[in-house]
Amino acid sequence: MRLARKDIIGLKEMDKDEISLILDTSESLKEISERDIKKVPTLRGKTVINLFYEPSTRTRTSFELAGKRLNADVVNITTSNSSVVKGETLRDTVQNIEAMNPNIIVIRHSAPGVPNFIANILKSSVINAGDGAHEHPTQALLDLYTIREKKGRLEGLKVAIIGDIAHSRVARSNIYGMHKMGMDVTVAGAATMMPLHIERMGVKVTTDIDKAIEGVDVIMMLRIQMERQMGNLFPSLREYSRLFGLNLDRLKRAKEDVIIMHPGPVNRGVEISPEVADGPHSLILDQVTNGVAVRMALLYLLAGGFEVSSKE
Repeated sequence: MRLARKDIIGLKEMDKDEISLILDTSESLKEISERDIKKVPTLRGKTVINLFYEPSTRTRTSFELAGKRLNADVVNITTSNSSVVKGETLRDTVQNIEAMNPNIIVIRHSAPGVPNFIANILKSSVINAGDGAHEHPTQALLDLYTIREKKGRLEGLKVAIIGDIAHSRVARSNIYGMHKMGMDVTVAGAATMMPLHIERMGVKVTTDIDKAIEGVDVIMMLRIQMERQMGNLFPSLREYSRLFGLNLDRLKRAKEDVIIMHPGPVNRGVEISPEVADGPHSLILDQVTNGVAVRMALLYLLAGGFEVSSKE
């Protein structure tokens, strides 16, 4: 099995069948991570380069584990330890990396559009691990997989995405993916952190969190993206938490079997209370677990390789 496309740049460009293929493949590969020996020869001889221009814990680690569990050769590059600090341009960096013949380059960058730019100049497959406030497709795919795993379906589910929508690449990718999978999405947050005309993406919009979570199946909380904001967009963290934080009282408005999600890192006591983050409805750690399976699926579908049934 392989995807028809060379690169994974965003969910905006994917169709429902492609997303379903990735989710189905993730399901078949998740079992590998539950074995005593968490490795198969599927991508033996393939090379994956993780090139991160921004800090990351979950995404970079899960891509590294995904590659290693499929037996690929994995190389991690951070800009603080590369020739970027000597003034090397992005184009020169990626072209020098490709000269070493990798199969896949996973890139995270603060500037929107960088993964698309390098995908157009490289023969290697490129996976977007987050580009500015644009998209984070692998996070949205693992979110969809986690929801489907828990709920048994995606179509028809009601979702509330709450927080700093304007600066969230996770929100954008999830909106694209959820809309294509037939989900009903409402976004909620402070007016100062809501993009203009976001309703054109097929979502409902509100500044009232209580209204947003009324009767929903899924609540996705987002942190405030301080690093992308140009000024103060709210009076204080205390005020933000009072108006837009998810706590046990607010949670009562959702369905009894609601699931709580967060892409991390979590700012406890700001966008979500510790009681909710650690409570029975929370799937935050399940998202992290499933991130490895989804990224394994993407590496497998892009690079190809042996069958995955071996118990080696």
